[in-house]
Formats: sequence, C-alpha cells, structure tokens
Amino acid sequence: MNQTFPKIEQKWLVLIAIGMSTFMSALDTSVVNTVLPVINSAFGSEIATVEWVVIIYLLIVSGLLLSFGRLGDIRGHKSIFLIGFSIFIVSSALCGWSPSIGALITFRGFQAFGAAMLAANSPAILTKNFPATQRGQALGLQATMTYLGLTVAPSLGGWLTDLISWRAVFYINVPVGLLAFMLAWSFIPQDSKTEAREPFDLRGAILFLAGLIALLLAMNQGYAWGWKSPLILSLFLFSGILLITFIFIERRTENPVLDLHLFQYRVFSASVISAVLNYIAIFSILLLLPFYLLQGRGLSPSQAGLILTIQPIVMAIVAPISGSISDRIGTRIPSVLGMVLLCAGLVLMSRLGSDTPTYQVGMSLGIVGLGTGIFISPNNSAIMGSAPLVRQGIAAGILATARSTGMVLGVGLAGAVFTTIMEQSQGEQAIFTAVSVSLLVAAAIAGLGAVTSFIKE
Repeated sequence: MNQTFPKIEQKWLVLIAIGMSTFMSALDTSVVNTVLPVINSAFGSEIATVEWVVIIYLLIVSGLLLSFGRLGDIRGHKSIFLIGFSIFIVSSALCGWSPSIGALITFRGFQAFGAAMLAANSPAILTKNFPATQRGQALGLQATMTYLGLTVAPSLGGWLTDLISWRAVFYINVPVGLLAFMLAWSFIPQDSKTEAREPFDLRGAILFLAGLIALLLAMNQGYAWGWKSPLILSLFLFSGILLITFIFIERRTENPVLDLHLFQYRVFSASVISAVLNYIAIFSILLLLPFYLLQGRGLSPSQAGLILTIQPIVMAIVAPISGSISDRIGTRIPSVLGMVLLCAGLVLMSRLGSDTPTYQVGMSLGIVGLGTGIFISPNNSAIMGSAPLVRQGIAAGILATARSTGMVLGVGLAGAVFTTIMEQSQGEQAIFTAVSVSLLVAAAIAGLGAVTSFIKE
C-alpha cells in the first residue's frame, strides 16, 4: 500500500498517524484529571487511593520511555509503535470496563506501557520520514497535536461524563485508536533490516526503571507525605544509589540502554537540559495558577478553565511556525528567544495580585504560551537532529523522559515553595505572596534555560 502514494504524500500520512497517537496520549493524560472526582464518587474510594489512577500512569510511562526507545532502535520503531498502540487500545477498553478502583489502577498501568511505546518512538519515526529541512516543522506539528489534546481534554471529558459516564472517557480511545492504528500500519514504512541486531541491556533498563520511579514518586508525593519523612528520604536515597549504579554500568556496557556518548555532543546535552528546565517552568504554572484563580480570585472552575486554555492555544498555533523557521535559520535563536519570553511571562505572572484585571492574566499566559511554542519545536529538532540515525530511539526516549522528569520536578518544586511560603505567611495576601515567590523561582529556572539554549551551539 505504501507504493500507491508518492513519497511526498506518504510522509504527511505518517504525520497524521503519529499526530493522532500524540493527540490521544495527551488527551488521555489530561482528561483523567478532570473526571477523578467522578471516579472517586462512583467507587466510593479514598482520595489517596483514586490519586493512583494518575500516579501509576505517570511513574510507568516515565520509567519505560528510555527502554522502549532503545528497543525501537533494535527491533524497529514501527513494530514497537504498533505494539504500543495495540496495548493502549485494549487497556483503554479495560479501563472503561473496570469493576473496581483497584482494577482501574491496574489497567491504567497497562495503558502506560502502551503510551510509553508510542511516546518513545514517534519522534524517531517522524525524524526518519522527514528530511532535515522539514524536521522542525514536523516536530512542531506533533507538538501542536499535544497542545490540542491538552486543550480539548477538560471540556471533552466533562461533556462525555455528563452525556454518558466517566467510562466513555476511556472507551472513546477505542474507535479513534483503531483508525490511527490502521493509518500507522498502512503508511509508516518498515524499518530497514540490520545485519546484526544488538542485544537489549535488560540490567540497565531495570536499574533505570526502579531508580527513576523512586525519584519521581518522592518528588510527586514529597509535599503530601512530608519532605523530611523517613519514607521520602529513603526513596531519594534509594533512587540515588540505583541511578548512580545505572550510570556506572552504562559507561562500561557495549550496547547500553542509554548511550552516554550522546551527551558528549554539546547540542544534544544542552538541548536536553533546556527541555527539562522548560517543563519545570511550565508545570509550575499548571500547579500554581489554579490556586491563584480559584482560591485567590474566587473565579468559578469554568471561568478559570477558560483563562487557562489561552496558553495551550497559543502554543498550538506557534509551535509549527517556529519549527518551520528553525529549519531555515537554525535552532539556537528561536530556542533562546522562546525561553526569554517564557521567563518574561513568568515575571509578569509573579506580579499578579488580588485586583489585577483579567486581561492581564490572559496576556501573561499568552506570553508564556508564545515563548514555549517558539522554544519547543526547535529544541526538539536539535535533540533529534544531533543524534546518530542508529540512536534515534534513545534520543526520542531521552526527549520524552526529559518531559516527564521536568513535569514532576516542576510540580514538586512549585509545591514545596508554595506550601513553605503559605506556612510562613498570614492574612488574605498569603496566597498571592506564595504564588508570586513560586513563579519567580520558575522564572529563574526559565532564565537558566535561556543560557543553556544559547551555549548549545
């Protein structure tokens, strides 16, 4: 079937298939947060229990991204991508069918396996099917699908839940997923056969999975369980030992799951660091702004949700444009500009008070969205473009891991600063002070990201 279409058309069909999977993953990641209270009521479970519907997904996806990216390099990116799609579709149906909260948490874990296979291989597939002169544009359009999924998720999740039930949030993945699967199976070219397949580094994969899960769990639950609690401190110690051991072993392994030689390329290493810093800043906003809008300003959830959609909408519009421009002028200028604008937007947000006009809140979010949209596509292109062809899966896995790690670090850091300031402050202005200081910390991190983006070339 691939030969029926000219190559110039086939690559766009590949992008559509990858874009649909990206949209589904982003939608599923965000929409579950919207319906958690409904799920909690349906099963009559504790808040601490129902939170694991989200936590288990995050931990498993983050821990497996690198391994599935490496497996794609060895066994073929299309094969791993399609297997991941199959798992994602079947587990989505099982999530919708779940008879208990325990079953739902278990099936979400299986769903995370599929999502990790998709996320770890999709950038590599796009990089292989688009020329270097269009790589930024393709990755930018993929980023647009991510932002559209995040934008649509709250309203779509609420509409499906009101019209049918919370189970429809998962069932909707089945028909959409089958369509995207058929497109991917039909139009993504088979990977070229290699003369000798490298072995998979199972020992390294297990060490990385256990170490990263321990680290992310500590960061995710630190403010809830107490940063100085024995359990959190033990998790940090355990993760440190495992990850240091992992790096020690990977440096001496002939075919590692993480090729540390990639970090010898300044473009690659600086771009990965910039990506982590960008996601820390972005997810700090996602945690803090609802507190400002709902508790500080007393807006309704629908009003706050409408304001918060400004950022992803701007990002979705700007990302492919920035990607196309970076294909012509290089990745450093747009990456630096994007991080500078993100820093400026965060500084403006830190000045929001109890009587700040709503349009100023929206303008600040728009600047943040503009900066992130300008940054993300060129930076992703720099990461994928600086990795050798035989290491595209590892590069894609590192890129996705940087996103997940930055997300958890952003939530953990912002939560720690916010709760600390709230405990030390008193009066009606306490929440505004806490949000302001937390956003200034995020702005400093974005500023550091501008520096790492500048020195990468």
